[in-house]
Amino acid sequence: MSLIRSTWMRVLLVAMTLGTAWAVRGQFGHEHGAAWAGAIGVLSVLVLVNRPDWWRRLPTIVALGAIGWGVGGMMSYGMVVGYGRGDDWFNVSYGLCMLFLIGGLYGYLGGGLTGLVLESTEKQKPDWAALITQMVAGSYLIWGIIIYQLEWLMTPPRSELWAACLGAALALSWYLYRHNFKRSSTVALYSSLGAGFGFAFGNFLQVLGSSSGIAFNWWNVMEYSLGFFGGVGMAYAIFSQHWLESRLSDKTANQLGWFFLIFLLPLTNLIQQFNTEKFISLAKRLDIVGEASLIPWTLGLAWGGSLLIGILLSMFFWKKVVGASEWKLNNTWWLLMAYLGWYIYLSGFLTGAHWGHGSLRDILYWLNALFILLLGRTVLSTSSSFNLPTLGSNRTVQISIASVLLLLILSWVLIQTHGELPGSRIRFSLWK
Repeated sequence: MSLIRSTWMRVLLVAMTLGTAWAVRGQFGHEHGAAWAGAIGVLSVLVLVNRPDWWRRLPTIVALGAIGWGVGGMMSYGMVVGYGRGDDWFNVSYGLCMLFLIGGLYGYLGGGLTGLVLESTEKQKPDWAALITQMVAGSYLIWGIIIYQLEWLMTPPRSELWAACLGAALALSWYLYRHNFKRSSTVALYSSLGAGFGFAFGNFLQVLGSSSGIAFNWWNVMEYSLGFFGGVGMAYAIFSQHWLESRLSDKTANQLGWFFLIFLLPLTNLIQQFNTEKFISLAKRLDIVGEASLIPWTLGLAWGGSLLIGILLSMFFWKKVVGASEWKLNNTWWLLMAYLGWYIYLSGFLTGAHWGHGSLRDILYWLNALFILLLGRTVLSTSSSFNLPTLGSNRTVQISIASVLLLLILSWVLIQTHGELPGSRIRFSLWK
């Protein structure tokens, strides 16, 4: 396998991994679901980049990257997706462009924090306390100015916390610039472009699919698209740059990172989604007879299975987490597959698949995981050197402009394919 082909295969694998995880995230939602999906995407990068100095800090890197990708989960976008289902060009293009912004914020925060922890060296370490303080302050400041002073509402009457994420992203950008974290800035920007385009393009696919009459979960296609293109952007930025030797591992930081990934993050998702009320509602929606007797078994399998998986992962990897031994490629690879499989396993309860009421999307999750497993084993047997050109700032601006123009064209294409669809929303009635 040629060097450049191997590199692009690795980019594809990261894209598929984050895309699959983000599609699964649709069953979990909010910050906690996005953080688990982001953790899987960042972990796939560490596996495929094959750098032992990063592996020594693996729990820390993955945990911080997960938090970055998870922050955007506070944003509401249901109404914005509805704008794309309308039948007039102005509202549809507005919807796609706002999804470009929302997806871009997901990617910028996720890619930026991931790049920052990767770029941390013994000579150049970020001040995390100062950065978090500035991001929180920036989020309150920009949210207050845009929403309460200027009243620039994107998606009334829903939450406008996209403005808070914008403030956090601006504060992060300013911090990276002031402290000369150029590689992190590149990862943030590429991830932003990828996730932003992916979210808007996914809405385009979702509307086309819905108007086609083909029975499928087209909303999941949109989620997959965000993760796939966001993964392309993040992987390309990381694989195309030269990174200095990473800082030494910190035992306490690794332990906290592992606790977050194996205990706190899964526990939060279980508490939020796996309770009697949720499953009674699911059983009624799926019209399952005798649902009351199924719920204890369902909760037991979900909680018990998660406890077992967490214990097994800790038993196999704890010595490596605390730095007592070196990570190896095979270790990181199977950790990735176990962590992705755990997420898909839990999603099967939420979709009804484990109750015998699954659909094609549940099968596709596992098929994607199988493809990642098989292709990944082939790619990892080749050289881990990379040969991708880094795009200059001018080219990045050109790609951004071209993406927006393409979305405007796709908006026109959408209104030619259908009338007003169920679930459509109108933001500006003046142009109706």
